[in-house]
Amino acid sequence: MNLESLIKDCIRQKSKAQEELYNRYKDILFVLSLKYCSNEAEAEDNLHNAFIEIFTNIKKYNGSGSFEGWIKRITINKAIDSYKKSYQMVPIKDDFQDTLIEEKEIDFSLDTILSLIQELPTQYRLVFSLYELDDYSHKEIAQMLEISENTSKSNLHRAKTILKEKIKQKNSFQNNYNISNGE
Repeated sequence: MNLESLIKDCIRQKSKAQEELYNRYKDILFVLSLKYCSNEAEAEDNLHNAFIEIFTNIKKYNGSGSFEGWIKRITINKAIDSYKKSYQMVPIKDDFQDTLIEEKEIDFSLDTILSLIQELPTQYRLVFSLYELDDYSHKEIAQMLEISENTSKSNLHRAKTILKEKIKQKNSFQNNYNISNGE
């Protein structure tokens, strides 16, 4: 079934169309949720909440812009809403030292890097994911999270600093493991 027909059937609340739409996009939206959630269970909850929102508001999708972009935005907003209900963002004062990570420092699988991102404190993980992974500006992030642009910048810097340290620790562990095993 083509996307336009699928959307029309979902508006009519046809369960087969809803199931097909879910199956078509669940994996993409789950991976997206993982970027904003601290673990798989939280990501699954976010995915569930996002699909409820998608099916409830699908009649509001007007066809301008991509449908996938529309549902991704809902998924991201659900993660942010969940965060806002449980946490208060606090600005962190930093001196904005260089936080670049050399490509040679990163020799891990995508799953490992994602797990390191998930270990970040929530406010840092959200800003990092929005800015670095989904290309939002600090101005957009500030509006979405109801913080200042400087807080967004500060949280991004802190997230990068923490990630850089975690990567160094992981590299050190990996190098020590390889040496002790004669590799």
